[in-house]
Amino acid sequence: MTAPTLPGLAAEPAPATVPPAAGSRAARLALPMSRQVLKEMAAEYGVCIRPVTLRRTDLATGQTEVIDLPCGTTREDKCPPCAQRARRLRQTQIREGWHRTDEPAPAPDPATDAQRELILLRAHLEFARDEAQRSAQFDQVPGIDQAIAEVEEAIAAEGLRGQVAPPHDGEGSEGGRRKRSTRRRQDAPDLPRKKVERRTVGRVYTAPDGTEHRPSMWLSLTLDSYGRVLPDGTPVDPDSYDYRRAAWDAVHFARLLDRFWQNLRRCVGWNVQYAGCVEPQRRLAPHAHFAIRGTIPRAVLRQVAAATYHQVWWPPADELVYELEHPPVWDDSRGTWVDPDSREPLPSWADALDLVDADPDAQPAHVVTFGRQVHAEGVTPGTVHAQRTIGYITKYITKSAADCHKADTDRQRDHLDRLWHQLRITPCNERCANWLLYGVQPKKAHGRLQAGRCKGKVHQRATLGIGGRRILVSRDWSGKTLADHRADARAWVRNLLGVTTGTDDAYPVDQDAPPAYAWELARPDDPDIPPLQHRLLRALSQRAQWRAALLAARDRAATTDTSTVQSASH
Repeated sequence: MTAPTLPGLAAEPAPATVPPAAGSRAARLALPMSRQVLKEMAAEYGVCIRPVTLRRTDLATGQTEVIDLPCGTTREDKCPPCAQRARRLRQTQIREGWHRTDEPAPAPDPATDAQRELILLRAHLEFARDEAQRSAQFDQVPGIDQAIAEVEEAIAAEGLRGQVAPPHDGEGSEGGRRKRSTRRRQDAPDLPRKKVERRTVGRVYTAPDGTEHRPSMWLSLTLDSYGRVLPDGTPVDPDSYDYRRAAWDAVHFARLLDRFWQNLRRCVGWNVQYAGCVEPQRRLAPHAHFAIRGTIPRAVLRQVAAATYHQVWWPPADELVYELEHPPVWDDSRGTWVDPDSREPLPSWADALDLVDADPDAQPAHVVTFGRQVHAEGVTPGTVHAQRTIGYITKYITKSAADCHKADTDRQRDHLDRLWHQLRITPCNERCANWLLYGVQPKKAHGRLQAGRCKGKVHQRATLGIGGRRILVSRDWSGKTLADHRADARAWVRNLLGVTTGTDDAYPVDQDAPPAYAWELARPDDPDIPPLQHRLLRALSQRAQWRAALLAARDRAATTDTSTVQSASH
């Protein structure tokens, strides 16, 4: 409690902060930790702080060398340097493919005579198999199938992509694939359908002064509402908030996005390319930001989003049949899951789907749709807005879904807990153990299943139901893989430094030659493995030297360019 100030007397000044005495415990705690400073400097210079240690042995000389490789994680909470490196690589990928003016993927090369002969041989074998079945010579079918497998291996070795034909009935699938009606839902608006052209670049616009422009777009897609929420993302009324639909929508959001791009390409009539990221909103529902090559009218984007849906044709799962505390039990004698009280076996996955197929009025277990919020903007290449948008798209790719928005209040923590508890009991696929809670045995059921403890990614607290990849890039976006973009970065550095050794052309690799090195994973407690701090110090020194050399090379290049411009002006 502050002492009152008497009238006519000035208030006493606040006592100054007294520094701790030298040598005291408080003075020692105020000093920074040397190992922490080492990790901070390693992160500043881009050194992986949790490297993977490999032991390389030269098979010719027997010499052994310990090599540290970057861990390559994309999570900033695990290794910030590797995560930031992955983020910059994704930004480069988006930048190179966003405003392209030419097709990134060239047309495939024509087939060689050897490839055509193998395809013809495969056709003859298919004809022979059909003739054997028609004439009831079933003893010849296994031999023909073996020959078909050998020919398909030869086709793949010859350099042809993909599979010539799908496997025959009973090969590679169990029970065959169930077919559903492709008729659109009555509550979904119709969409125009055009033949999709084989082009990925956008339209060119010509200004009155004759200049040509090829703008692109960025797009945000959001799921529907599950109840009113406050500015902090928590529901106004948690009891009426539809957590079940929120969990199911999050699990199947990736399928909904795939359906959207399929519908959009069919609607506009050309192969629209995209690159984007899936992340949670503050209310913890997933939404996606995409860079789109070319321009599409905003009305068309909203129309396609409103008409896009994904139906989940699974057995009914509206209400729980069993609780987590009293789930079905496994019967070893019968090899099936049974009711814990009556000991009656649960219906199998195939039987449950047969009941759905037999009902003419059957409805899908769940239908996923987008919300009304569809935001689209035009972006001009080479502008500050374009660079800022790339940073916005990749803002959260180094964080887990649950870390994108910190839960700072009890309401936010309770909201996260309620959603996670609903995700724990939501089936994620046909083989999910959670189907036991709904009175159905999952596909390929076995006794090791534990209801409510499925190991699927969508059930983890860190994912918020967002399974699969959070970075989505279409096939013909930049015409390069991430390995190609890494190689381009290395080539740029070599060219700047004037380094000509260490390239692939300088040391061609003979694929038929025996391996020159043997690699094995080293253990941290191996006697030849130095402590992590020693390895970080060496890597930090090497990175500092590389950075100094790179900056010096940049300065020389800038000086050379300035001199060239001045000579040309004179």
